[in-house]
Amino acid sequence: MDASRDEKKLLRYTYLLCLVCFFNLAIIKQPFDKGAMVMAIVTCLLVGYSYFIIRKFFSDGDKYIFIFSSILSVVGMVMLYRINMASSIKQIIWFAIGVTGFILIVVLLPDLKSFSRHKYFYLVVTMIFMGMATLIGKEINGSKNWIVIGNYSFQPSEFGKLFFVAYLASELKDYKNFKDLIKPGLVVMVCLGFMVLQKDLGSALIFFGISITMLYIATSKFRYVATCIGLFVAGATISYRLFDHVKVRVEIWSNPWQYANGKSYQVVQSMLSIASGGLTGSGLGLGHPEYVPVNTTDFIFAALCEELGILIGFAIIILYFLLFYRCMRAAVYGEDEFSKLLVVGYSAMIAAQVLVIIGGVMNAIPLTGITLPLVSYGGSSMLITFFSLGIIQKISEEGR
Repeated sequence: MDASRDEKKLLRYTYLLCLVCFFNLAIIKQPFDKGAMVMAIVTCLLVGYSYFIIRKFFSDGDKYIFIFSSILSVVGMVMLYRINMASSIKQIIWFAIGVTGFILIVVLLPDLKSFSRHKYFYLVVTMIFMGMATLIGKEINGSKNWIVIGNYSFQPSEFGKLFFVAYLASELKDYKNFKDLIKPGLVVMVCLGFMVLQKDLGSALIFFGISITMLYIATSKFRYVATCIGLFVAGATISYRLFDHVKVRVEIWSNPWQYANGKSYQVVQSMLSIASGGLTGSGLGLGHPEYVPVNTTDFIFAALCEELGILIGFAIIILYFLLFYRCMRAAVYGEDEFSKLLVVGYSAMIAAQVLVIIGGVMNAIPLTGITLPLVSYGGSSMLITFFSLGIIQKISEEGR
């Protein structure tokens, strides 16, 4: 009962955050922007109804997973509405589809333990999605990782992550000795190879982070992780020597100011935007996110920090940490190794994506063009994140 009361209190704060932020955007426009309030009401209804369904019919699992993901989505939709109203409207549609998928996974999927025997299906689908952009992809913003069909574009590697984690979980659940790691190791190497060929360094880092996290949880042997890190460093060094785009990213990272009007323009504008916001920001709707390139996807965190301040930036990072904690907590309740490894893999996927993009935006690591989960604009990312969280929610339901 106490847990339910705390959840509802946090949910009320989520509604308040949504209404206050959209009301703020509505009043700074002349005349009063009724569309902003419509967005706020629709968002609150979607979040509230989804929570009601999950709490009423599936009361055993960890509902904070959904609440924290909803708060992050609200922050993202507010900022997108501030920057580009059309993108915000599209995002709320993707949010509705993602939440629907989240609920359907919890409601319709049978016991997940039975899915562990389909490892070759996961392998085939993973290879299809990982290699698709290499063969028929279109290069956008320097990376050949997009498939364009008519007016719709998507990143196949986003969908590949779902099946990649499922494949590794189905292989590593039966780990007994080093021989059991050869096949999954080769699959990881092939996937990383595809990412390098597509110049998608961000996804390569994420796939590597997923792999070593699941490897350590499955084997409890740090020497395997250390060996993988050594091989990754060797591969990165070779890539640096062979591929010009890797050299450019490293040069930008090591000295962004030297190329401020050219190759490092995006990173420099991002850092200036964060610095100009200070601790408390210029105020929602009062900054200049238009000076930051790609401000609805790769650099939305910089736009957030400019208008809402570095303190809110830290708060968003803490929210991601809390979401990661609640997800990993579900692994404790997993009834079998496959379920536990699924939770670890999907949790690591979200955490790695957050660390890579925020690190790149702040120039702590070389910049990679990926989205900030749940906050950045992007249908593929929104769907995959909610599908992953739905599977974690399902496992937390089964374990209680």
